Amino acid sequence: MRIYSPNGPLDLFLPVIKGSKYHTKMKDVKISYDFKWQRLHWLSLESCYRNSSYFEFYEDGLAPFYEKKYEFLFDYNLELLQWVFKQLKKDPQLQFTTEYMDNIPAESDFRSKLHFKNPVQAAPAKEYYQVFGDRSGFLPNMSIVDLLFSQGPQAKNLL
Repeated sequence: MRIYSPNGPLDLFLPVIKGSKYHTKMKDVKISYDFKWQRLHWLSLESCYRNSSYFEFYEDGLAPFYEKKYEFLFDYNLELLQWVFKQLKKDPQLQFTTEYMDNIPAESDFRSKLHFKNPVQAAPAKEYYQVFGDRSGFLPNMSIVDLLFSQGPQAKNLL
């Protein structure tokens, strides 16, 4: 998750147990709780967005993701994604594969395109008010929570 901090973009990562180095199946990647990342993430969200227009509107729905201990990263991500869709009043039909698929049309295969180290250059984002926009200007490619905390229910109109 990339959020807008007073010092610019801040990336919040979830630590995993034997995730990327051991070719673990996506559904089997476990979240590590060796340090209190949930508290750190929540404090970061609060310090960056507490004064935003809609933080209190979404706070109670988002807080459980930083209180409940999820065993698997996939389960955490899926529940969080479903929460986001609910806030946006969207109900997409998600489908999952049961095995690795090699031959996927290039326009549908985002596995190598979506990587935080090499972000995809998408079409220019519609600008909206951001909490620290007066300091650093508009920052594109922030997490959906930046948009939700800034625009509230109107966020769906900007997507």
